[in-house]
Amino acid sequence: MKLLEGKSVLVTGGSTGIGRAAAIGAAEAGADVAINYHSRDEDAAAVVAAIEAKGRRALAVKGDVADPATASDFIARAVAAFGKVDVMVSNAGICPFHAFLDMPVETVERTVQVNLLGGYFMCQAAAQQMVVQGHGGAIVAVSSISALVGGEYQTHYTPTKAGLHSLMQSAAIALGRHGIRCNSVLPGTILTEINKDDLADAEKRKYMESRVPLGRLGQPEDLAGPIVFLASDMAAYVTGAALLVDGGAFVNLQ
Repeated sequence: MKLLEGKSVLVTGGSTGIGRAAAIGAAEAGADVAINYHSRDEDAAAVVAAIEAKGRRALAVKGDVADPATASDFIARAVAAFGKVDVMVSNAGICPFHAFLDMPVETVERTVQVNLLGGYFMCQAAAQQMVVQGHGGAIVAVSSISALVGGEYQTHYTPTKAGLHSLMQSAAIALGRHGIRCNSVLPGTILTEINKDDLADAEKRKYMESRVPLGRLGQPEDLAGPIVFLASDMAAYVTGAALLVDGGAFVNLQ
């Protein structure tokens, strides 16, 4: 039996990168999948096609997670399409790299609104639906290794990822009585749109690769398995946990 057979899985930021990989991975595991996306219509359509090619139902809903109304709309559209919400993967995020001392206020505010508040309201809306349904569920937040370590040009970003990690810990306590599990994955450096420009520097990329014991930077597909695992009944007694998916970078002191 596939790990997510019969499940309805929702993924935010699902048109590219980790969200895309998680959505398609969930479909491969047997789930019907709804994705939220911000602006990339063609990419979203391609993800829908990829999910349907796996024999599963798919839905793409456009919306900005920074707007709390987007969360309630996404949940309502998914329930209308699939009848229920079993899993929420809160993945949408941005990281406009910038130095600390002259960080624009609007850059900080937008990053917090998308990464932290967007994640908060999506997880809350999904949990509300799961409680009404009465048969539990799973929430997986895509945090980051940046929740545990710093970055010179990420002073606005790292606090939001630490916040998502903390949110999952507290939500695990708040929702455990309802059978809803809340966990986070902490990716290391993954080759996605979010860091494409930053890693265009060949020397920096080579350095980042050298920091990873497994000898390479991550691909979005490296997150699909861990996310599917945490969403599945194989992780039935796992809640409030954080799973590093970083090729060993965090433990590489030397």
